Amino acid sequence: MVLLSLVGSASAQELLLRLEPAATKAEIKLDATAHTVDGSFALKHGELHLDPRQNKVSGEIVFDATSGQTGNDRRDRKMHKEVLESGQYPEITFRPDKFDGKVALQGSSTVQVHGLFVIHGFEKEITSTVQLDAAPDKWTGEAHFVIPYVDWGLKNPSTFLLRVGHSVAVDMHFVASVSRTQ
Repeated sequence: MVLLSLVGSASAQELLLRLEPAATKAEIKLDATAHTVDGSFALKHGELHLDPRQNKVSGEIVFDATSGQTGNDRRDRKMHKEVLESGQYPEITFRPDKFDGKVALQGSSTVQVHGLFVIHGFEKEITSTVQLDAAPDKWTGEAHFVIPYVDWGLKNPSTFLLRVGHSVAVDMHFVASVSRTQ
């Protein structure tokens, strides 16, 4: 998603964006009975190639499914064992393929990024709004999207007394180093 910001001009070279794991994370929000569950996932690795002439992006962003935490050990154990099955599916991946909009090589821009989102063995197409702040060597940004996890076949962790929503909101915050590949 960071690559998108490099797409500002048609004459720009292809760019390589390397996400910084220590400064990149995915935060989640899940509506539940009488409260909202907040959590986060750590980045394993992310590298994107941006072709500004074609509005194409390739590469992948991989989050560690086993790193997911919400601040409640019992809830987290249930999330990993029964919903994500993170022992069997240890990665959550986004593979972008294109974007719509104009990316400024310097300054702020907002684009729509399309790609494949992979969770729990399911691969689904998504489009995410990405806000970018571009500097010559470093990009920062945020992406927002909603995952209808129940519709995608993951288990709903609701119980008789506790009800949770059927989708989870995801906000990804990222920092990436930027270099030209051509």
